[in-house]
Amino acid sequence: MKKLIVLLSILVMAGCGLTDSIDTGGSSSRMPVEVVSVIDGDTIRIMYEGKETTVRYLLIDTPETNHPRLGEQPLGTEATQENRRLIESGEVSIEFDVGDRLDDYGRLLAYLYVDGESVQQQLLETGHARVAYVFPPNTRYLEEFKEAEQMAKEQEIGIWEYENYATDRGFDSDAVFENEKTDTGQDARECEIKGNINSKGAKIYHMPGSSSYEQTNPEEWFCSEQEAIDNGFRGSGQ
Repeated sequence: MKKLIVLLSILVMAGCGLTDSIDTGGSSSRMPVEVVSVIDGDTIRIMYEGKETTVRYLLIDTPETNHPRLGEQPLGTEATQENRRLIESGEVSIEFDVGDRLDDYGRLLAYLYVDGESVQQQLLETGHARVAYVFPPNTRYLEEFKEAEQMAKEQEIGIWEYENYATDRGFDSDAVFENEKTDTGQDARECEIKGNINSKGAKIYHMPGSSSYEQTNPEEWFCSEQEAIDNGFRGSGQ
């Protein structure tokens, strides 16, 4: 009898240990949420557990619209507009995966749905997003999302219209200027004033021939100083 009791105790303890090792952070169930605002192409604000919370979409990435270092990237506005159109078109719900629910910035990580249709998948299909930030075990719909992304790639729409714009590391604004031609067939780089946003968020333009011109990586190009000023940039020596 004592041996039986000891054996049962070991089995119970082993069972508890096994249960504790399983991450039960999420499930495939969905919960309706109230949307407060759309921030950009892959981020929104919702009411969650009684407070306003930011949600970052799982497994996708869209061009930035107001990044402190990158500024506004090409097609970032279009991605935000498409995200807003989808989010405002019906009833919104979220779904967690089995891994962490929060990222390093305290944002909820979730799949978004409008009237039961995946927002992430639609953004990928229309070329407004790329598959990114793949961190197991939050990979429930990775294969479906890759297929949606491939559809947009083959059609060369959205971010895939410009060769080398969407990369494994993010979006290379420089690639858009290298690919884009004006209506007269002239390279868009004929606008030679470089607009850069530094780590503090300051918008500075650099004229050809200035000391910092060659090493400056532009987020925007301008054809005149007035155009740069009108877009909120100041001269590098000011």
